[in-house]
Amino acid sequence: MRQDTHHEDAHGNGRESAAPLGLVLMVQGTSSHAGKTTVVAALCRWFANAGYRVAPYKAQNMSNNAAVTADGREVGRAQAMQAVAARVPVTVDMNPVLLKPQSDRTSQVVVLGEPWITADAVDYYGRKQHLWPIVTDALDRLRAAFDVVVIEGAGSPAEINLAQYDIVNMRVARHANAPVLLVGDIERGGVFASLYGTHALLQPEERALIKAFVINKFRGDPSLLDPGFAMLEERTGVPTIGVLPWLDLRDIPEEDALEWRSATDHGNPDAPPAVLDIAVMRLPRVANLDEFQPLINEPGVRVRFVGDADSFGAPDLVIVPGTKSTLGDLAWLRERSLDACILAHRAEGGAVLGICGGLQMLGERIVDEHGVEQVGEAEGLGLLPLVTHFEARKITRRVKAQVIGAQTLFGADLRAAAPFDAYEIHMGRSTSTERGQAPLFALESAQGRSHDGSCSSDGLVVGTYLHGALEHAPLRRAMLTQLAARKGVELPASGAATSVDDALDRLATVVCSNLDMDAVFDMMGLRGTTT
Repeated sequence: MRQDTHHEDAHGNGRESAAPLGLVLMVQGTSSHAGKTTVVAALCRWFANAGYRVAPYKAQNMSNNAAVTADGREVGRAQAMQAVAARVPVTVDMNPVLLKPQSDRTSQVVVLGEPWITADAVDYYGRKQHLWPIVTDALDRLRAAFDVVVIEGAGSPAEINLAQYDIVNMRVARHANAPVLLVGDIERGGVFASLYGTHALLQPEERALIKAFVINKFRGDPSLLDPGFAMLEERTGVPTIGVLPWLDLRDIPEEDALEWRSATDHGNPDAPPAVLDIAVMRLPRVANLDEFQPLINEPGVRVRFVGDADSFGAPDLVIVPGTKSTLGDLAWLRERSLDACILAHRAEGGAVLGICGGLQMLGERIVDEHGVEQVGEAEGLGLLPLVTHFEARKITRRVKAQVIGAQTLFGADLRAAAPFDAYEIHMGRSTSTERGQAPLFALESAQGRSHDGSCSSDGLVVGTYLHGALEHAPLRRAMLTQLAARKGVELPASGAATSVDDALDRLATVVCSNLDMDAVFDMMGLRGTTT
């Protein structure tokens, strides 16, 4: 099932691989959010279930949603989810370049899981040639180790103003000689124009790699699209091999920050009424917001993403999430008077949770001596007895966490609870200004044992560096049950939880039953059953 392939070197010159490599399939889109990530995940799970050793790959991702590999390096959360779909551990080769926006103009550039530089667009584009052999070597290593690699593009391959800087779309397809599925989002309208226009703007050798079109997010009778498919194939020579229905993806981690929405947006008329109201601060540089997805899915819980004082309301819990720019987003809270809202909520006996950058904001002071974000310091919200010092070295690690603090989660004593998996990604260290304050969690990682967490004396303000705690159902339910008890209401039963693994199986079934998988096999050069 392996093949020799033609490659390009750093200057675009052709070279032949020294050894057979795994087969490839690439998924590109006519725009961002066309559904590339979802289709790649579905294909990874389908190939894995069919017995192939499969891996996902995306040369460059831009997201503040990150995951940590087993060896303590950083990748896009989307590739971590796709690795779960492929039933393999995530590695940095699956996402060798990760851009983490820090402002409207700059991003931290993470290369092979480690911070490299902070750059604006012009500076970054000038460094693309340095990155090209890094991304191709990562892809080649995956192909040497797996039967199939499913490659994801980014944005659109037809951004003709940026084509000379491409290291993620058609240049990758040419490097791997990969057949390309081009996905269009019909929900946005103009799907035939976007598919045709994308095809038309590509170079002839790039158009030759587009083997099929796929329509995504369709609601209705697919036969209504047949005349459009015929006309599109007549003009491009490319067939449409699938119409994917609109899917409810609430049980699968999102690629980027969740589209700001509440549980009511799922449109389930049978959902119980909300008895708890949770306000998550809508920080401009929010990070790892997908960890709140399990909260959104909880019956009886309303999650609101709040961006101004007028919409703050009277929540039962305020969450200050993680951020890629703690000082900038703390200033943003103050500009919007949300700091005053949080302090008033706390003064009235309200519960507050800070995660990662949110933990730092809840402390007394943040000091940036090394210019990690900006040289200087800022007063925090003063709700936790902590001082944070930014350090040049980023802490990224996966941990096994055990609750040890009796006041954890707003009064719910979970010291007898089972350990849970979590991860850390942060650039600062926070120390207590209060002698003898007990931590909330005991941690075990590849780096050894440590502690995490802080809470107020009454247990109503909780802060942690841990990402993923809310994805642990016993902790999440205990927290919500305790909040409901404080309010004097009863939380509805959660019912049978849907695991991410089950959700990925269902996704693969729906997507691949609506794709012509025989055609996919043919374009890849695979032979065998598609059942």
